[in-house]
Amino acid sequence: MNLAFIPSPSTGVIHLGPIPLRGYAFCIIIGVFVAVWYGNKRWVARGGQAGTVADIAVWAVPFGLVGGRLYHVITDYQLYFSDGEDWVDAFKIWQGGLGIWGAIAFGAVGAWIGCRRRGIPLPAWADALAPGIAFAQAVGRWGNWFNQELYGKPTDLPWALKISEGTNRVEGTYHPTFLYESLWCVGVGFLVIWADRRFKLGHGRAFALYVAAYCVGRGWIEYMRVDEAHHVLGLRLNDWTAITVFVLAVTYIVISSRVRPGREAVVEPVAAGAVEAAADAPAEGTVAGPADEAPAADDDGEKSVRSENGTPSKG
Repeated sequence: MNLAFIPSPSTGVIHLGPIPLRGYAFCIIIGVFVAVWYGNKRWVARGGQAGTVADIAVWAVPFGLVGGRLYHVITDYQLYFSDGEDWVDAFKIWQGGLGIWGAIAFGAVGAWIGCRRRGIPLPAWADALAPGIAFAQAVGRWGNWFNQELYGKPTDLPWALKISEGTNRVEGTYHPTFLYESLWCVGVGFLVIWADRRFKLGHGRAFALYVAAYCVGRGWIEYMRVDEAHHVLGLRLNDWTAITVFVLAVTYIVISSRVRPGREAVVEPVAAGAVEAAADAPAEGTVAGPADEAPAADDDGEKSVRSENGTPSKG
C-alpha cells in the first residue's frame, strides 16, 4: 500500500461566482506572462527597447496556441473524429491538449511577422525568449495536473501521482510525468542562461540550445507515458519528433557558429538610434547655438577665433 503520493485536485475548475477559472488555462496564462516578463529583461539587457518583446508576443502567442492545438488534434485525431466522438471537442482547448511542437513552429511564424513589422532579427528575439519559454513550459505542465492527464506508468514511489477514476483513466498511482517535465524545463532554462553568459550565444543559438536540451528530456519522459498515442517502429510519434528536432537544432548550432560566429552587436536598430541621438544631444540646461559649434578653420588650416564684433582674428 502506497502511503505517500502526490494528490490530484478534485476538480480542474474553480468558480468565481458565474466565472469558471480553469486550472489548465490559468497555468498557460501564467506561463506566457513569465516568458514575456523574463524575455523583456533579457532583451533590454541586449540593448533592445522595453516593450518590444510584448509587442511581438501579441503575434507569437495566438499563432502558438493555434499551432499547438492543431498538432494535438492532427496527431490524436482518433480522440475527436472516430466513431462515438464529438468533433466539436477539438475546439475545447480548455480541456487540455496542446502540442509543444506545433506551438513552437506556429509561434515562430507569428514572431517572424512581429519582428518584420519592428525591423528586428527573429533569431535575436528568439535568443532573448529562450529561457523564458522553458520556464513557461515548466509552469504550463501543471495544467496537466489539474486535468489529471498525461501521467506515466503505474508506480508506488513516494512521489507517485494519485489519479482518481474518470473518463479514459483508471484510479491508481502513476509516475508524475508532468512534474518530471516541469523540473526538466526549469533545468533547461538555467542551462541556456549559463551557456548564453559563458559563450555569448547569438544568431539563434541560445534558442536552438533550448530546443535541443528540451528534446533530450522529452524523449525519456515521453517513453514513460501511458496515454494513447500513435507508434512508429515501436516508438511513440512524439519520440520521433523529439529525435528529429534535436538533430535539426544541433545542426543549426554547428553551422550557425561557423557561418555567423559571435553575437549580434545591435538587436534593435530603433533602440540603437535612440541611444546615439541621446548621446549627441546637448546636456540638460544648455542651449545650442553658435558658441556650441566647432571653431571654423581657414583655408590654411589655422583656427579662427571671432572677436566681439564678429571679425575673425588669427589665434
